[in-house]
Amino acid sequence: MAREQGIDVVEISGNAKPPVAKLIDFKKFKYLEAKREQDEKRKQKHVGIKEVRVRPFIGEHDLEVRVVQAQGFLNAGNQLKISVPFRGREITRKEFGFDVLKRFTDRLKEFKMVRPGHMEGRVLVAMLAPHKSNPKLPTQETI
Repeated sequence: MAREQGIDVVEISGNAKPPVAKLIDFKKFKYLEAKREQDEKRKQKHVGIKEVRVRPFIGEHDLEVRVVQAQGFLNAGNQLKISVPFRGREITRKEFGFDVLKRFTDRLKEFKMVRPGHMEGRVLVAMLAPHKSNPKLPTQETI
């Protein structure tokens, strides 16, 4: 039958009793399979990690600007890494860094704290992430 129609016989399940085979155009089948895989890759959400750096002695307006920037990153669906690097003798006054980090995270309470503030060498680091059901995230229809 396959030779008459000019198509291929493909074994679907060889272990079944009796074995299952299909008459299909194998090149077309492989093409459609590749298209399906491309569509699945396109629909995947690539979550990135964005970083915002703030200083331990940052001004109030500068902090507000960074908060707005951070909200944009989180609303876009990215995770956010907040870094407070210490230079020179600033490391002796870590409480200023923790205070800035607390003021920063208090303004972003609507987002989920993934990792609270901790020291990584001379840098104070915290991680935030958007909630899964965040209505501000772009949906597939809006993209």
